[in-house]
Amino acid sequence: MSYVHTVMASPLGALTLVASAQGLSAVLWEDDDPLRVRLGETREDAAHLVLAEAERQLSEYFAGRRRSFSLDLDFQGTPFQSRVWRALLTIPFGETRSYKQIAMQIGSPTAVRAVGAANGRNPISIIAPCHRVIGASGKLTGFAGGLAAKDFLLRLEGRRDLLG
Repeated sequence: MSYVHTVMASPLGALTLVASAQGLSAVLWEDDDPLRVRLGETREDAAHLVLAEAERQLSEYFAGRRRSFSLDLDFQGTPFQSRVWRALLTIPFGETRSYKQIAMQIGSPTAVRAVGAANGRNPISIIAPCHRVIGASGKLTGFAGGLAAKDFLLRLEGRRDLLG
């Protein structure tokens, strides 16, 4: 599969946006582990329509003018991972879910750890809002962008009660 990318500035550092012919494939963090999301080679194309639209919508989100995204997404993963990532898309702006709630939602109530692993490999950060998934205790847990970024995103969405 062929991929294109561009890099955008954000309040959380540089984000690399990656797209295929089918849609947005990844939003990667500046210091993202290269083994977390494996898409293969990409070429730079800042004018690509999907990338330009993703950058516009993300900029609106960071400015507090967007609460949901409207983009074609091209998730590349196992069927289980895809079910988890699609479930992330159902979490409303400003709300959180536990890993257990996601496991129950996708019909795999005992797969809490597998949900956590799939959440950690979510290739389309922010847009598929893995930052809205928290531990059963209500505390912030692992996040590819770091816990400070997760806290920032949740505070941007109006949550003030997670890190204090």
